Amino acid sequence: MQIEQPVVSSIDIGEAEIPYLLYEASGPCIVMTHATGFQPWQWHPIARNLSNEYRVVAPYFCTHREPDPTQKSISWVQLAEDLTIFCNRLDIKNPYLVGHSMGATLATIATAKFGLKAQKMVLIEPIFLPRELYTIRIGIEEHPLASKSIKRRNLWQNNREAEIYLRSKKMFQRWDDEAIRLYIEHGMVQNEDHCLHLTCPPANEAGLFVGGGEFDPWPLLQKISCPVMVVEGETSENKSFIDLKETAASFLNGHYTEIKGAGHLIPMEKPKEVYETIHSFLGSKES
Repeated sequence: MQIEQPVVSSIDIGEAEIPYLLYEASGPCIVMTHATGFQPWQWHPIARNLSNEYRVVAPYFCTHREPDPTQKSISWVQLAEDLTIFCNRLDIKNPYLVGHSMGATLATIATAKFGLKAQKMVLIEPIFLPRELYTIRIGIEEHPLASKSIKRRNLWQNNREAEIYLRSKKMFQRWDDEAIRLYIEHGMVQNEDHCLHLTCPPANEAGLFVGGGEFDPWPLLQKISCPVMVVEGETSENKSFIDLKETAASFLNGHYTEIKGAGHLIPMEKPKEVYETIHSFLGSKES
């Protein structure tokens, strides 16, 4: 039976409290990890459909860790360890891991470095940079994405103003209508003046972008033996510097697929196609 609305909960992992969405069902467990600066709610159209057959858990990794006071970064290695502890605390064993962008890389590090056992993995537009970039330490001001996110607009008078603004931006123009609504409802919160601001503060988003360049995940890929599907958007802006076909080939049991007409933010642009890709791969006999 499809679950229309998840339970919103949180779990103490020792040093922090991690919020998460739970689609409780009797099937195998899927853990879904989101992209930098976004909410687990962006998975909702896909998780809702998967809940017919799977128990789905979607943690939120943006505000449970504050940026390092010196580097202003939030370590992806720390978040990958947090993901592993999160699964252990919830007694999630041998899940399917589905991650988008940052979330896909966290799932990879958690599996290969921290021993999170996965049955299969679906990595949607994972961030595996050219190896030489991991040898360079740059701050927020020099980082091409962090320098923009730290200056991101963070105040709207109401939902309508927010929607008009989002639809005027190139990043959001191909988004599914429900994805836009979910972003406004859950990616923004009211302040004391009843205006909207971002749930993930710009400083945290910038810190996450910087943290993504501090650890080279490439040596870990061949340590993962479970089947891995790498998913790329046909028109992704990341194609100019991330080779996801090479990434797929680096796994011991890697597979590659491309979703037509999608950019980097595939789950928000093509939720039906993403659901079908995940459902097909997890239910297949790939090994």
